[in-house]
Amino acid sequence: MIIPVRCFSCGFPVAAFYEDFKKRVSKGEDAGAVMDSLGVKRYCCRRMMMGQVDLLEGIAKFKKG
Repeated sequence: MIIPVRCFSCGFPVAAFYEDFKKRVSKGEDAGAVMDSLGVKRYCCRRMMMGQVDLLEGIAKFKKG
């Protein structure tokens, strides 16, 4: 849903890089190269970025009120 602030395994702050990662990948850049340029080197942090699925807009349809 929402990107976690820190990596679950090592504690690296991945949320700070997610928006830039998302924009650059949507423009057609290679995900691995984008993470390298952002300084996301560890496999656990890469997993956090690559495995993220944005569900917030879909869930927001069902809000109460």
